[in-house]
Amino acid sequence: MFYGTKQYSQYETTHFAPRLSYFWSVAYMAEIPVISNRILSGMPAFIRREMGQKALLQANRAIGFDLELTEGENCFIPHAAVIGFVEAAARVAGEANFGILITPMMNVANYGSFGHYVFGADTLGQAIERSIAGLRYHSTVDRMSVAVVGDEVRYSYVFALAGHSGYASIVCAAAGVLLSLFKAYLPPDWRPLRVELDTDRPRQTGLIEDVFQCPVLFNAPATSIVTDRHHLSAAPRPASWPMVTIEDVARDRRGGAPRDLLEVIMEQVRVQVLTGSVSIDGAAQSLDTSVRTLQRELNRAGTDFRGLAGAARVQRAIELLWHTNGSITRVSAELGYSSPANFARAFRKATGNGPREFRSNISR
Repeated sequence: MFYGTKQYSQYETTHFAPRLSYFWSVAYMAEIPVISNRILSGMPAFIRREMGQKALLQANRAIGFDLELTEGENCFIPHAAVIGFVEAAARVAGEANFGILITPMMNVANYGSFGHYVFGADTLGQAIERSIAGLRYHSTVDRMSVAVVGDEVRYSYVFALAGHSGYASIVCAAAGVLLSLFKAYLPPDWRPLRVELDTDRPRQTGLIEDVFQCPVLFNAPATSIVTDRHHLSAAPRPASWPMVTIEDVARDRRGGAPRDLLEVIMEQVRVQVLTGSVSIDGAAQSLDTSVRTLQRELNRAGTDFRGLAGAARVQRAIELLWHTNGSITRVSAELGYSSPANFARAFRKATGNGPREFRSNISR
């Protein structure tokens, strides 16, 4: 997997799990890789500012929901939706190098409790180890490792859809995420020995090398940052990070990213409920499949989209009625109901009480 003669050290650990298949077919729907929505943190605002509202609307359409409305929540979205979002924005803006442009803004620090856990480590080596240990709370099917070869250390990542159509649009951004760990621990004038990308060599490489400010190799087995081994003992640059444990990350991520097929679909419905626009077309879009295939797989699982959407809406309604002072009308609108009366009927049917009765019982 790695170049040169492998020499083990106290820092080395390998977490490259067997790569799973992922695709839709008429008869079978395999595992759909998902990743935290926080990898796109700040992206909607950046697209609106640099490329205009039209580009953002097109990007949201490609992903199947309004990404900006989920930024305050911890959600998991399909890898295919991430690629679709970036590709759509680049296409509308006519910017072939969009993936390179967003690379400097990619930062593990934006990943909530996961990022705080990683950057709370005492050394760069420990921060890398923490990122590997916490990966299952961040995404599925992705692979990550660190290896020491002679005097070099290679920190590597394989995106679940590496090599698939559209991957070239985000590979530099993925390297930017890895790079953010090093920048948090090493001096401002530090540069990698090289960056390795698991994608074909483009015709022009100058812009990529300008972004990373080091040599860049292509057609590598993984996206990697390579630097001197002695940097692993570097202490963090001055920063104030909250004390976060891996248990905190687990609680925040509900035990990990959803892996079961039905859980993945339910998560996409939950994301739609959070944005106030629920539709099977949008869910199919985010899952990179057809409505017909999605319906068939839900029937196979003994449920249907309407049932999942109804359950997700009621659960969210309970949370809003319990923990906020928002009016019934506002809660109804937040959940995408056409009227408060329709919301009240649906809520009563599911819980046995109307929204006002429910809230009144809570206050007793």
